[in-house]
Amino acid sequence: MGMSAKKAPRAHEPLPLTGRNVAVIGLGSMGGGMAASLLRAGANVRGYDPSSEALARFSQLGGTAACDARHAVEGAEIVLSVVVNAEQTEQLLFGEYGCFKHMLAGALFISCATMSPANARSLGERLQTSGRLYLDAPMSGGAVRAADGSLSMLASGSAAAFDAAAPILAALAGTVHRLGDTAGQAAAFKMVNQLLAGVHIAAAAEAMAFAAREGLDLAAVYRVITQSAGNSWMFENRMQHVLDGDYAPRSATSIFVKDLGIVLEMGRQSDFPLPLATTALQLFLMTAASGMDRDDDASVARLYAQLAGLQLPINRADAAA
Repeated sequence: MGMSAKKAPRAHEPLPLTGRNVAVIGLGSMGGGMAASLLRAGANVRGYDPSSEALARFSQLGGTAACDARHAVEGAEIVLSVVVNAEQTEQLLFGEYGCFKHMLAGALFISCATMSPANARSLGERLQTSGRLYLDAPMSGGAVRAADGSLSMLASGSAAAFDAAAPILAALAGTVHRLGDTAGQAAAFKMVNQLLAGVHIAAAAEAMAFAAREGLDLAAVYRVITQSAGNSWMFENRMQHVLDGDYAPRSATSIFVKDLGIVLEMGRQSDFPLPLATTALQLFLMTAASGMDRDDDASVARLYAQLAGLQLPINRADAAA
């Protein structure tokens, strides 16, 4: 199913999520923006994040900060999990926090973490055995689209899970792709996306560094490529960071180390060769090993610059400091 143009409620109409109790676990760049979208839609949102700074930002938006994940999910009809990976999701539900015991009977758990299809299937089956609903719903779009409610959501799960999730997905996403009736199917689609995204970033970084080696005006390279057949969404988005000399992590290098690692493990299990993904993973690993694991994933261009002795643009604010 698809959702694009969102109509604002008329002045006398209640907001779509008015009175609904939602918990958001993980209030970083993605989860914080998603929580903001839910608050705008009228939901009562209780959230938790181990970062006190993230909790403070969430509170300033009008959300209710919880002291831990267990307290966040108590009384929530829907729990939105925006953690990093399968391991954190496992710990949240069945490990240290054991949140599934504190969720309402029949409550919906929406998992947005990028993970292997096998992990998504296992988590979904275990939670559904407890009488709760599970929606496998990784997302794409970045922090800006998370904050304005225009994410692309890749989702799979039972009809009951989709019915329960409908108003939440409408608040979070510009487009919802309904990809199957079992957990794991959406995860597989997301990994195809991550394969392409990682390869595109690596290729874009290589091209920009190559242009620097040739002595080209990088701003002109950016202008020409973004209007030519060699452009990609990742080139247009990430190479602007290189031009700005700004490597604040919108999406960290370590994310693609993790995600491309999942892709390669899937390929190994299915005897499928993935030479481009393998090369891209090595570039992200080298970038991370060079001390840029928490920097923006466009830092692959900086790795090339280090290897070739090139000078890339410097952030003006950093230069002034």
